[in-house]
Parts: sequence; C-alpha cells; structure tokens
Amino acid sequence: MKKLASITLFVLLSFSSFAQGNSAEKTDIDLKQSKLEWTGKKLGGEHYGEIQLSSGNLTFTKNKLTGGSFEMDMTSITCADITDTKSNKRLVDHLKSEDFFSVVRFPKSSFVITKVEPTSATEYTVTGNLTIKGKTNPITFTAKVNSINNQTVAEATLTFDRSKYDVKFGSQSFFENLGEKLVYDDVDMIVKLVILSK
Repeated sequence: MKKLASITLFVLLSFSSFAQGNSAEKTDIDLKQSKLEWTGKKLGGEHYGEIQLSSGNLTFTKNKLTGGSFEMDMTSITCADITDTKSNKRLVDHLKSEDFFSVVRFPKSSFVITKVEPTSATEYTVTGNLTIKGKTNPITFTAKVNSINNQTVAEATLTFDRSKYDVKFGSQSFFENLGEKLVYDDVDMIVKLVILSK
C-alpha cells in the first residue's frame, strides 16, 4: 500500500513539474523604455514621429513568445521631422482630426496577438488583430525577441493600410486626381517592447 502511495505521489509531482514548466508566463512591458515610431509617406516626401504606449504585455511559454498585446495612446501622437513649431502643431492637429485618426472619438488603438510561429531561435511570424478607429483587421509581420543588457526586448516593423481603418484624407483608395495632395495608404510602425524588470 505504501509503495502504491509513493508511486502515486511521484506521478503527481512529476505531472505538476511538467505543467509548471509548460505554463504560460504573462509579463508587462516597461512603458518608459518601450516605444512606437510611425512613418507616413506622401508624394515627394514623408513624415515621422512617435505614439506613446499606454499598456502592453507579452506571454512566453518555455521561454518562447506565444502571445501578447499593446495599447496605443493616439492623443500622444507627435511629429519629429518638422522643426518649425507652428508647422509641427498644424500637422499633429491634422493627424488628430477627423481627417485622420479622430482621437477625440477614438483615443486608443490596440494590437492583440492571435498566432505566433517561431521561425528561428529569436524570430517569429506574428499574426494579430490591429484596431484603429474602432475597426479591426488582421495583420502579419516578423518579430525578433532578444536579450539585451539582461532585458528581454521584442522588436518588429509592421505596415498597415490606413484605408482599411477609415483614414481617408489624401487616399487614392477613396479619391481620384489627388496630385500633390496624395498621401500613400501604407503606414509603417517600428515597435520596441521592453519587458518590465522583476
């Protein structure tokens, strides 16, 4: 009887250790070190800047990325390429307006991972749902996760089609004969997520 009990206890402990080793660990990002940079292109030029992240997390299972999400504060959008104060404010105000991201009605945008496929020791193909102006569309991109200065850092460059999110200004998807007012639909985002140190 004691032998049976010992075997049962061993099996239970072994299963418990296996389950813990395969359990998912959800970790918050460090908002001070994490950042998101955007680039929008128009006929003959481009503008770029940053958007602050208001929250975010990544999930790891057996030290491999398996999930995560982040939220963007659209009211924080900035422009970094225009040095003139008045011109800079004019562009930022326009980006916040109904012509672009309607930040009064939609102050937050978000991305939620739905699928992760590892392609190497540090690279992943990530698919998820990007929500902007209340509209959600799937997007897929390559992400890298590395240990930098004893911190886990996830980095990715993704491109989204703004016309799918009802961002119409200067878009050839909605208007014709735009000439110099043409603003390309694709918007690039460089995302850097730094895991909060424990």
